[in-house]
Amino acid sequence: MTEPAVVREPAAAQAELLPSPGCPPPPPPPREPSLLLPPGSCDAHCHVLGPADVFPYAPDRTFTPLDAPKDQVRALHAHLGLDRAVIVQSSCHGNDHTGLLDALATGDGRLRGVALIGATTTRGEIEELHRAGVRGFRLNFLPHLRTPPTRAEIDSVLERVDGLGWTAQLHVHDEEIALLGDLVRALPGKVVVDHMGRVDLTAGPDGTAPRSLRALLDTGRVWVKVSGADRISRQGPPYADAVALAAGLVKHAPERVVWGTDYPHVNIVGAAPDDGLLVDLVEHIAPDPAHLRLLMVDNPAELFDFSATP
Repeated sequence: MTEPAVVREPAAAQAELLPSPGCPPPPPPPREPSLLLPPGSCDAHCHVLGPADVFPYAPDRTFTPLDAPKDQVRALHAHLGLDRAVIVQSSCHGNDHTGLLDALATGDGRLRGVALIGATTTRGEIEELHRAGVRGFRLNFLPHLRTPPTRAEIDSVLERVDGLGWTAQLHVHDEEIALLGDLVRALPGKVVVDHMGRVDLTAGPDGTAPRSLRALLDTGRVWVKVSGADRISRQGPPYADAVALAAGLVKHAPERVVWGTDYPHVNIVGAAPDDGLLVDLVEHIAPDPAHLRLLMVDNPAELFDFSATP
């Protein structure tokens, strides 16, 4: 499949773009967390967006966010007590990783990346991403973020990332979790399910999708990001129903869970969550100190190839 040539909007025009519905500003400022995170703690899922006048958004994007440039994200992590981070390429930037590469270049070893591999992304470009610190690729199965990939497209990505040891990050929604078994078996390395599979908590933490999520963890090859509590909660802050699900997943497989802010919270309903609150909820997600260290330090270090010491 050949992708159309990218036609960039003028940078000045991009700088004046209005954000799409569902892309609210962050609450200013996030509260200072009361939880003191262990050294080397990692935000395993965040985004760097724009600035649009330097790193324009893709012309075929499905949403337009507010800018969240690298310095803004770095300041947030310093405020929250996070030493490391994994920057996930946002679909609003498409397969142009220029902004991601720019952010990773300033990380001094404390940043890793997750890429979006397109049909025309070459092996040479992928190797450049690897040298910069990218350690995974994301497959979006949510229709509001583009057409889900076909099996042939997935196989093409796997061929081009072969031998690099990258994780496959699956962005799915609720009922799709039960259908992931065949795909997980086809993927050669570690597999990560983003945002707790964005499960529907109407039936509670023992509904069909949460049970399917735990079954995937039981394969020993699947990891889960216990992020996005605000996305799946049906109760609002402090998201007790989503925190209960996250805590159950941590208890079920403490060696295969990671946590992230999901900053800057695009494509959501309502106001953006307070990131200081999200950090404080980690104490309820992983109340055992040993599990807390696995969740925040050891697991992301293994999954994203950080050095043993911060």
